[in-house]
Amino acid sequence: MTLTGAHPFQRWMDLPGPRGWLPMAFLLLAIVSFPIWVSFHSGTLGTLVSGLLHPQTSDTGTHLMWGMVILLVVIGLTVTGSYKRLEKLQLIFVLLMLVAVTVSLFLINPKWGELLAGFVNVSPPDYPVWITEHPDISKRPVWVELSTYVGVIGGSGFDYLAYVTYLRDKQWGVASNEQPNPVPLDAHDEPARTRLRQWCRAPLIDCTLSFTIVLLFSAVFVACGTEILGPAHKVPDGNNLLNLQAEFVEATLQWLRPFYFVGAFLALFGTLYGTIEVAPAVMREIQNAFPRSATGGDSVKTRRITILWVGIGGMLVLIGNLGWQHITGADKPTALIAILTPANLFTGVLACGIICILSCWADRRYLASPFKTPLLLTLLNAVAAILFIALGIKAYWDHSGWTAFLILACTIAAAWLVAFLLNRRLAKRGADSND
Repeated sequence: MTLTGAHPFQRWMDLPGPRGWLPMAFLLLAIVSFPIWVSFHSGTLGTLVSGLLHPQTSDTGTHLMWGMVILLVVIGLTVTGSYKRLEKLQLIFVLLMLVAVTVSLFLINPKWGELLAGFVNVSPPDYPVWITEHPDISKRPVWVELSTYVGVIGGSGFDYLAYVTYLRDKQWGVASNEQPNPVPLDAHDEPARTRLRQWCRAPLIDCTLSFTIVLLFSAVFVACGTEILGPAHKVPDGNNLLNLQAEFVEATLQWLRPFYFVGAFLALFGTLYGTIEVAPAVMREIQNAFPRSATGGDSVKTRRITILWVGIGGMLVLIGNLGWQHITGADKPTALIAILTPANLFTGVLACGIICILSCWADRRYLASPFKTPLLLTLLNAVAAILFIALGIKAYWDHSGWTAFLILACTIAAAWLVAFLLNRRLAKRGADSND
């Protein structure tokens, strides 16, 4: 993207088969998965608010109603573009939350040798014996649970597809070009090639810092959970995903508790806002990949429709969950993780593997020799692709067997058919215009 201005969707148009079938498959999956992700994040925020204000009514669906209110606020901020006012405040409190739990970790003084060994000692995952006290977790296959963690912590494939879209706005390298160039026009001499290659340092630094923070957050929270919640046989699950973690700071310094709740709220609030913003970014690139005559090319209208679609869709998922509880008379609504899991199996795991392996393919096919990714990074990308795809397939099978693969196959077949019909229509329109 930095070197040629070509988004992955534009490169995937040249895959074997009807032109654009894979971007179309991602579009069909996005239509379903984005509202689910939005409902999950807003519902999770609702659990935090409900746990603070209504601690005795957590099973009545109060968190879903709070989630609806929060979702309406975020949609309003998205439409008005006023979220930037909250960004600096959000950054301050999230950093304070990280500091608070990190201080707590040092005060708890875990077994540092075991903690550090966990980064390199890889063993087959398994639940602790006491997990049977939490049937919602114990009945889930461990690989499905693991893939959920990977997808939620690391982000979905659509997040990465949107990230490179934002490089257009940052204008890193030639990323601002909507029409890709196999070899940048200004990079035929060595000084120009050197200057262009140097632009790759910007996303390298950006991504390194981002994932370092993600790794630090994950390590601290996992360690605190093991040391504090584990001995008490407590797990953030069901519809209580954020409140138990307050015990991390309560166990050491009680006055740090407000920083946790404010930081957790703002962190998830930003995640919800970002999830809604990812949808129009992805749609914009799908629109760029297909001919303008096929998509209309009105980016403002596309953004408006997309935001309404994910916002209203997420609201309907929350309302449907609440309505299902009242109709069936269940003690509590369906757990948010259970709603997220089917969408996460593709967007959070398998899609990442597809992006990794096709990044290797596009790099080798389209970039000139001076710009190709070094062999070591290509191998690491290929290894990541194999691991993501293997984890996705394993989780698919453990979750619902052949049914999951049938749904995925039907989605790909539908995308193949839609792309074929669209290409034939465009070819016919081109022939009529020539006549």
